[in-house]
Amino acid sequence: MSETQTALETASHSLFPTYARYPLALVKGEGSWLWDDKGNKYLDFMSGIAVTNLGHAPKRIKEALIKQLDELWHVSNLFQIPNQAEAAKLITDNSCADAVFFCNSGAEANEAAIKLARRYNQNVLNNGRCEIITFEQSFHGRTLATLTATGQAKVKEGFAPLPEGFKTIPLNDLAALRAAVSDKTAAVMLEMVQAEGGIHPVDAAYMKELAALCEREGILLIVDEIQTGMGRTGKLFAYEHYGIEPDIFTMAKGLGSGFPVGAMAAKEKLRDGFTAGTHGSTFGGTPIATAVVKATLEAIVGDGLPERAARQGDYLIAQLRGKLAGNAFVKEVRGLGLLVGIECAEPIADILNKAQERGLLAISAGPNVIRLLPNLLVTNEEIDTAVAILAELLEA
Repeated sequence: MSETQTALETASHSLFPTYARYPLALVKGEGSWLWDDKGNKYLDFMSGIAVTNLGHAPKRIKEALIKQLDELWHVSNLFQIPNQAEAAKLITDNSCADAVFFCNSGAEANEAAIKLARRYNQNVLNNGRCEIITFEQSFHGRTLATLTATGQAKVKEGFAPLPEGFKTIPLNDLAALRAAVSDKTAAVMLEMVQAEGGIHPVDAAYMKELAALCEREGILLIVDEIQTGMGRTGKLFAYEHYGIEPDIFTMAKGLGSGFPVGAMAAKEKLRDGFTAGTHGSTFGGTPIATAVVKATLEAIVGDGLPERAARQGDYLIAQLRGKLAGNAFVKEVRGLGLLVGIECAEPIADILNKAQERGLLAISAGPNVIRLLPNLLVTNEEIDTAVAILAELLEA
């Protein structure tokens, strides 16, 4: 064991063991590649779990960050923050939203969405509605409210009592949806692709019916774009694939290219739900964070990266299906853009470990699904390298 590893292992005892960490210490990144403290090189098809959508250490983002670091780091949200207003305008100019609230993470963005939905119903419409309908196998965060909204029992174990006001139903089941709606239903909250839940895109016909039901019943539609946003699925936001406009949607992960930031965006009618003093965040939308958001959005939108992600995603899925055709261990290859899953017949943890040994980093989406999340600038050659490694391991 190296001196660096010994020091790291000693220091790690000061951390809560909340992560099942791989025995790798990654110390450098560039584009699609990462290096560990021993100098080993890895092709990154995780992107920090859909965070580094522009690759590692993108020059444009680095320049914007350095410039802001030389000027101003933090002021209270009691003052005007030009970067924040400009970043919000970039979001509203390129989406169906009219107003944005900045926070620090995806969980906080989803908390803001839940709070806004409830307060709009109870304090603006005065109808007393408070319940949020969510879906099995969804993932919305780790706070008490967002883990309650999450449709996976494993994230809830040991945290009772959980907040009231959530109903969880099967996805793509219209009968279950209709049965869940009541005069207490404030909102329906879902992901367009259930990423943590196994890479399951929402059925288009179901989504159309769900949106129509929300419109008809006066129920707010919340779309969680934490993992699917920022060009990941081949559109800037995944809801665009479905021809719908959510009342509220949330962002994080790729929004800051690795810098921690989240945001909740909503339609104009919801502005009265969040008036002065009703919600806030000390670090939400700082000059530094929103400088990074501005640079990231300018790169993604200005360089047409959602369209590129769609092309590269099609190429990745085609290569996987071609190389894995006839492999009895592989049940299905599915996804949207560069959010791709390989469903296997048995657990795949050992395959991911062997892929690391071969220089490829990938992640699971449930016990049997390999999840691939390359950056939006991934090349055909890098895709070919990853597919060749996976095909060999899955064949074995």
